[in-house]
Amino acid sequence: MLGVLQGLTEFLPVSSSGHLVIAQSFIAGFRQPGVLFDVILHFGTLIAVLLYFRKDIGDLLRSLTVSSSHLITLPDEQRINLLTKRRWCRFILLGTVVTGVIGFSFKNQIEKTFFSPVAAAWMLLITGILLFLADRVKSPNRSDGELNLLDTISIGVLQGISLIPGISRSGSTIACGLMRGLNGETSARFSFLLSIPAIFGVTLMELKNFRLLSSQEYAVYILGMLAACLTGLVAIKLLLILIQKRNLKYFSFYCWFLGITIILYNLF
Repeated sequence: MLGVLQGLTEFLPVSSSGHLVIAQSFIAGFRQPGVLFDVILHFGTLIAVLLYFRKDIGDLLRSLTVSSSHLITLPDEQRINLLTKRRWCRFILLGTVVTGVIGFSFKNQIEKTFFSPVAAAWMLLITGILLFLADRVKSPNRSDGELNLLDTISIGVLQGISLIPGISRSGSTIACGLMRGLNGETSARFSFLLSIPAIFGVTLMELKNFRLLSSQEYAVYILGMLAACLTGLVAIKLLLILIQKRNLKYFSFYCWFLGITIILYNLF
C-alpha cells in the first residue's frame, strides 16, 4: 500500500513524503530504522525515472563523449542540440550541489519532520499555494535550450526545501520552472532528471540502517520498492499529460483539502 502511494504521489505534485508520513501515522505499530523504508520507496521511483527517461539519460551521457574537434564538423542543428545537452549535464550537477548543501545543512531538522503528520499537513498547504500560482502563469514558453543558471539554482533550492515532507519535490520544482517561464515539458523533464542524483545520494546515506533490519524484513522492503516503481511509471506518464493541459490548480485544491483535514483531525 505504501509503495503504491509513493509511486503515485512522487510524480503527481502532492508530496510523496507528506503522504507517507500521514499514512504511516495511521498504521498501528509501524516502525522503520531512521527513514530507511521511505528512502527505499523513493529508490523504487528513482528506478521508474531511469526506465522512463532512459533515452534522455543516454543522450545526455553521449553528449559528453563527443570531442570538440568532431563537434565543429557537425551540422548546426545537431551541434546546437549536443551543446544544449552538455549544458543540461552541468546544470544537473549544479542543481544537485545546491540541493546537497541544503540537505546536509539541515539534515537533523528535516529528519525530525518525518515523524510529524501535522508538520506535513502545513507543508501541503504551501505546496498547494505553489501549484496554484504556477497554474496562473501565462504561456510559459522557454524550451530546453533556454534553461539558464538562475533557473537551475532556483529549482535546486526548491528541491532542497522539498526534502521536508509535505513540500512536493515534483510540484515545487515544476512550479518553479513554470514561474521562471519554462514550458511544462522542459520543467518536468529537468525536474525528473535532477531528482536522479538527489534520490541516489539520500539512498546511499541511509544504507547504514540496513544492518538494523532482520532477514524477514528484506522481502517487505523489496516488495514496497517494486510497487513504487511500477505505479511510478504510470504516474510519470499521467503527469506529463496533465502538465500539457495546465491543470495543476486541481492538485492545489487537493493539497489544501488534505492538509486542512489532517490539521483539524489532530486538533479535535
